[in-house]
Amino acid sequence: MKIVKKTVVLVMSLLLIVNATAQRKVSNEMDYARLLSTLKAIEEKYVDTVNVATIADEAINAMLKKLDPHSTYIPLSEVKRMDEPLMGNFEGVGIQFNILSDTLMVVATISGGPSEKVGIKAGDRIVTVDNKNVAGTKITNEQVFKMLRGDKGTVVNLKVKRRNIPELIDFRVVRDRIPIFSIDASYMVSSKIGYIKISRFSATTYDEFIEALNKLKKDGMVDLIIDLQDNGGGFLQEPIEMATEMLPENSLVVFTKGEHSPRQDFASNRKPGTPRRKFLPGGKNEIGFYQSRAFEKGNLVVLIDESSASASEIFSGAIQDWDRGVIVGRRSFGKGLVQSRIDLPDRSMLRLTTARYYTPSGRCIQKSYAGGDEDYEKDILNRYNGGELFHKDSIKFADTLEYKTLKSKRTVYGGGGIMPDIFVPLDTAGSSPYHRDLIARGILNTFIISLVDNDRKALLARYPKFEDFDAGFVVDDAMLDALVAKGEKDGLKKNADGLKKAEVFIKLQIKALVARDLYDQAAFFKVMNKADHAFAKAVELLNDSKAYKEILVPKK
Repeated sequence: MKIVKKTVVLVMSLLLIVNATAQRKVSNEMDYARLLSTLKAIEEKYVDTVNVATIADEAINAMLKKLDPHSTYIPLSEVKRMDEPLMGNFEGVGIQFNILSDTLMVVATISGGPSEKVGIKAGDRIVTVDNKNVAGTKITNEQVFKMLRGDKGTVVNLKVKRRNIPELIDFRVVRDRIPIFSIDASYMVSSKIGYIKISRFSATTYDEFIEALNKLKKDGMVDLIIDLQDNGGGFLQEPIEMATEMLPENSLVVFTKGEHSPRQDFASNRKPGTPRRKFLPGGKNEIGFYQSRAFEKGNLVVLIDESSASASEIFSGAIQDWDRGVIVGRRSFGKGLVQSRIDLPDRSMLRLTTARYYTPSGRCIQKSYAGGDEDYEKDILNRYNGGELFHKDSIKFADTLEYKTLKSKRTVYGGGGIMPDIFVPLDTAGSSPYHRDLIARGILNTFIISLVDNDRKALLARYPKFEDFDAGFVVDDAMLDALVAKGEKDGLKKNADGLKKAEVFIKLQIKALVARDLYDQAAFFKVMNKADHAFAKAVELLNDSKAYKEILVPKK
């Protein structure tokens, strides 16, 4: 009898569950129908003409805003542009440009791109695009993009004014895929220390990283600095593949889980020689092979700051949890929500949060967003005002957020972001509001463009290599006075105190920007890193193997 009663109770419970599930399903279907009926009623019966597409966009954004800070809707018009930095390419003519005194000027051509192939040079001024005048027309960056970008294989005709040549030069440029590199710089800091600066994690990052790593090793690199400062993240696979080059086989790199997403582990399980689809800058693909364990032994320092997010935190979290390297800088952003791409019928897109990221020790990377969007958006400002960016002691962690690294059992903390092993405070000593205005108003940038444009030939003749430039080029007071005069001409009144406070840094910045325009992006970082305290601390550590080891294997 008892068995029968238990069976009846079980059946009734199951029926209740099934009924509740069915009711939820009916309720959900009613909600969907309600939304569609509302849009249809507005379109067919509202008193005035309305743009239903705009209303739908706003309704979708309002729904996502109720969920979390990183679920977003991307209209069709923005999907392609959003993908470009991550896919590592776009289609166009292949120039870096600036609008200087209402003139469209070529700052640089992309190496191997269509403009370089036909002979366009830095300093050229584009006068017409497909016979449409663009000089003196108050053209905007957005208008330039629309004119010069386009499908691969299409043609754009340019008329160009070149210094010391009286007549305009005609160029027929066939658009092609243009690479967007995710590694800004890689160079030898000393005879044994290499440096790689990664700006984002795109589809080409792993291949770019391996190429840079192998070149540095060939140049004698023993130890490595990976700079992820200001790196806002990107694709998940790239930091996992990079970590695979530095961790033992089958080491957990990151795991994800969510309400509707079972736990998924990502480990360094690629064996050397495993085939992979290799993404090349410019959008081409070929079959490549994983190298694996390319840098398993040397000492490693990873630089992070409050703008290092997502994929940057996955990589630095794995390196820290496995005691593989030393993390230097400031607490990272704390973006640990996984967005899945959902393509909608009109080819617009949702980036919907479906899971959270966790480091190998189990730390959740995502910081709290319980205070709402406004509080979340002000988090970095709150860190600044609260002293966290200047004093390590201002950062408080609850005991419940303590975790242990997997080899040395060092204490690390969860609760959002990666806390570095060595804290380096934000340096504002060499900055001032006047300096910030020189940058924000574009005065410094246009000053550099004019300077290089006028003196490029003479500068390159005097400094054919960056090393010559670095040793010999000096930003003197006359150059600084010219910058101040440029600012006054553009409406920025000279501030003597502000200039004095930031003078050393402004001069360094001028030198770095001139180096970039004369040589390449790496030259910019070679100059600017001289003022980067986190970089200096990394070099100091790698030159002191005992201090480096004591951080990763503390004395008991």
